[in-house]
Amino acid sequence: RAQAAFVPQELTTVRVQDPRVQNEGSWNSYVDYKIFLHTNSKAFTAKTSCVRRRYREFVWLRKQLQKNAGLVPVPELPGKSAFFAGSTDEFIEKRRQGLQQFLEKVVQNVVLLSDSRLHLFLQSQLSLPEIEACVQGQGSQTVTGAILRYAMSNCGWAQEEESRP
Repeated sequence: RAQAAFVPQELTTVRVQDPRVQNEGSWNSYVDYKIFLHTNSKAFTAKTSCVRRRYREFVWLRKQLQKNAGLVPVPELPGKSAFFAGSTDEFIEKRRQGLQQFLEKVVQNVVLLSDSRLHLFLQSQLSLPEIEACVQGQGSQTVTGAILRYAMSNCGWAQEEESRP
């Protein structure tokens, strides 16, 4: 039992950062957030990734995880309502923190971590229908393939300053 000390600690850091308003000023404006993931866990295909997702996609993810997790409780997402916040910025920041806490808890959970949808959500820029198709084996690429392709495309390493087109 003594040699367990030599096993490197598996660490996964997940950050939700840099909220941006998309289509500002139009009726279909929304905020998306950068999800930065850095890990040495064997559970993940790419060791570092960076994607942008919006709240509605988190809602979808939670629903899917819940479906597949059986009795394992899935962490809560921050609330939908903007009423408690003093300002939009404050609301966005509260939501960002809540989304980060949600993901931090999710990636610590072995059962949730076994769901390929989570991996595609965190490590590819596939849309939700594309994730669904990929998981069900209907997409043109495997789950691992999609993640590696995204990682190799360099968007996975997007710099802070660069905004997506």
